[in-house]
Amino acid sequence: MIYLDQAATTKVCDEAKEAMEPFLRDLYGNPSSLYELGETAKEAVEESRRIIAKAIHCTPEHIFFTSGGTESDNWVLEQAFLKGRPIFTSTIEHHAILNKCRQIQSRGGDVCYLPTDSKGVIQLKLLEENIVSGTSLVSVMFANNEVGTMEPVEEIGNIAKKKHCEFHTDAVQAFCHVPIDVERMGIDYLSASGHKIHGPKGVGFLYVRNYQNFLPMIYGGEQEQGRRPGTENVPGIVGMGAAVKVQMKNLSEKIHREERLRNYLANRILREIPGCTVNGSASRRLPGNLNLSIAGIEGAAMVTLMSDDEICISAGSACASGQAGPSHVLKALGQSDEQAYRAIRLTLDYTNTKEEIDRTVECLKRNVNRFRRGSR
Repeated sequence: MIYLDQAATTKVCDEAKEAMEPFLRDLYGNPSSLYELGETAKEAVEESRRIIAKAIHCTPEHIFFTSGGTESDNWVLEQAFLKGRPIFTSTIEHHAILNKCRQIQSRGGDVCYLPTDSKGVIQLKLLEENIVSGTSLVSVMFANNEVGTMEPVEEIGNIAKKKHCEFHTDAVQAFCHVPIDVERMGIDYLSASGHKIHGPKGVGFLYVRNYQNFLPMIYGGEQEQGRRPGTENVPGIVGMGAAVKVQMKNLSEKIHREERLRNYLANRILREIPGCTVNGSASRRLPGNLNLSIAGIEGAAMVTLMSDDEICISAGSACASGQAGPSHVLKALGQSDEQAYRAIRLTLDYTNTKEEIDRTVECLKRNVNRFRRGSR
């Protein structure tokens, strides 16, 4: 099997599995317990917190463990609503943001959806003109999960700072895939998830700059400084910490490898399959993302045909696979329904090989020709 859907989820790396195993078997203590078994679990949790904090250039007390990116996103947005703050976001956000914003609107909250250009880059002038100085929360994703466009995060952070507003970014696709510095980029809140970086599912974190005034979303015990109660998912947290350590080692080399593979894949497809166009930005793009529209095909049908060849790709976000209608991201970029239905997404990382890419292109060529012949 060739796996080119790394944006949907990733295989748990050996280092994460090995780190988790003792906490699933013998070191099963509750981190809140005072005896040695509990203290061992607590220290493992804190070591992962230190590893993650280092990866985004902050100190450990700003990291709060959650069940993943969706919970982290919802936590920030709910807090803004409870404080009566208007929310400014983009039209191409993940459903964890968009659906929560719609729920907030149904409760009387104020949400403004800012457009992007045709490549998926938010229009900074519109943000600066519309943001409500001193009260707003700006929530714009670091990188889009479908087309891979990376937003001008540092510029957004500068605008938010100038306007005395807070800035949240959903960095689920970007964390440990590109460098992130929350201080330099002016980020006040950052969401991330373990399963996108060869860690386990069901665990993530939220970075909070001014955590002293940050309210819990659920209520219970004193875990996570009393802000995210419930017994910690120790194996998951340990596994995520181990995965972060692996991902951050030689990160620049991994990025260059992914970019080379991605560009090789794109160039072969564009050269050898007529009627292909790349969606998203060519210059501001995640290293391993390639989103294409191919004339004369249907993206969902192509996913099935490629699956028959034991090659995993997608027709968009995994979270949106059950929805009716075309991709909201591609529609927001100005595409027609017909264009959006033609899209496929291939996402790779440093674990993929050139041989896998070559086989993928050959299978894709065959299946595109097969589909086009059948549609006549």
